[in-house]
Amino acid sequence: MSSTIRVETITLGDELLLGIRENSHLTYLGSQLAHHGIEPAANLVIRDNPNDIKDFFSEAWKRSDLVITTGGLGPTTDDLTRESIAEALKEELIYDAEIEQSIRQRFQQLERKMPEINLRLCHRPKNAEILRNPYGTAPGLFLQKEGKILVMLPGPAREMHPMFEEQVIPRLQTAGVLPEIDCYLQLRTAGIGESDLAEKVGPILEDIPGIVIGYCAHAGLVDLRLSSLDSDILDEEKLTKIGDQCREEIGDDFVCFGDRSLAEVIFRELRSLNQTLAVAESCTGGLLSASFTEIPGISTVFHGGAVCYHNDAKVQILEIPEIMLEQHGAVSEEIAIAMATSACEKFGTDYGLSITGVAGPTGGTKIMPIGSIYLGYASPLGVWTKKINLRGDRASNRRRATSAALDWMRRKLRKYKIEEVFAAAEVGNIEL
Repeated sequence: MSSTIRVETITLGDELLLGIRENSHLTYLGSQLAHHGIEPAANLVIRDNPNDIKDFFSEAWKRSDLVITTGGLGPTTDDLTRESIAEALKEELIYDAEIEQSIRQRFQQLERKMPEINLRLCHRPKNAEILRNPYGTAPGLFLQKEGKILVMLPGPAREMHPMFEEQVIPRLQTAGVLPEIDCYLQLRTAGIGESDLAEKVGPILEDIPGIVIGYCAHAGLVDLRLSSLDSDILDEEKLTKIGDQCREEIGDDFVCFGDRSLAEVIFRELRSLNQTLAVAESCTGGLLSASFTEIPGISTVFHGGAVCYHNDAKVQILEIPEIMLEQHGAVSEEIAIAMATSACEKFGTDYGLSITGVAGPTGGTKIMPIGSIYLGYASPLGVWTKKINLRGDRASNRRRATSAALDWMRRKLRKYKIEEVFAAAEVGNIEL
């Protein structure tokens, strides 16, 4: 693959420019392109104004080999991307009966009458291919012109993501823009800062020809992204060997290759042990439970969770003695352990994980300031507690407390499996 391909993305919508909605399209497209060895050169966020769309698109089209747009393909009066870009490219818009048939079929499946305004969606630039939309009404468009490629995608993520992965990527590979082999590797880490991670792997990665290095920090995790700008210089096999070297250097802070969540890593470990988990949480208000229930097939491992925010709930649901709450306070190592062990007992599981703390913005004291969090962990080998101190706002503290609890359990499980191996070796069951 040529390393001279220039890619620009354009995300359209007043709500993105005004900050009403997060621009997740940029994150998604950047990750997808990096996965295939391409670094986007720029992203433009522009409003739903036809003159702005034409002007900014025209400049991007002059500079780039591939332009990807998201948004503005719907049926309403503020959806102006298709018409504006067609005018900028001097492309005739034609009515496509195939699009109309697809839209009518979708409304029939939904048992709804199709508003006639949806007929606006049936126009496409004459030389553009249709990108089918199984999850919505607005089709995407793929156009090759003047030795360049234009990809136009709908705004909703549930429509755009599968369209890009299932239809756009194969077309770009056929056009020679993307390599057909995977020249991208991501290492997920936890419990280590971005600068510390860079310092650890820096000596391994320096002076490697053709490598692109990226770091992304989010909610207690740091991802290290390695990709190749030229698969002839740095192919998949070489990239994998480099990743293995980095993994060894990172040590216990290494979570996985790829983008599995901490909860999914725990799920896989417990499933391999044929053991089960329950959780109890207070200040995180269900985030810990939700991190597990997002995983398909989790019911084989996760039995349930208790959100016990008020002390009365801790007494009534988890049966924690009132005297214990009075003596130690709800935010304490004693209560964290009691919550974890009670979760095991109530849900009949092998493991229990708990969180209790002061998320803020009020409720802190000099002794127990905002951000004071206790974690509890109950396992077949015993019980533990851990205190962490966070310094964010309420939302950040809740997210980071959840990540910290999951990472702590991940590390405990790994240690448990190692101890299990050594214990088996001592009694002569296996050879080390």
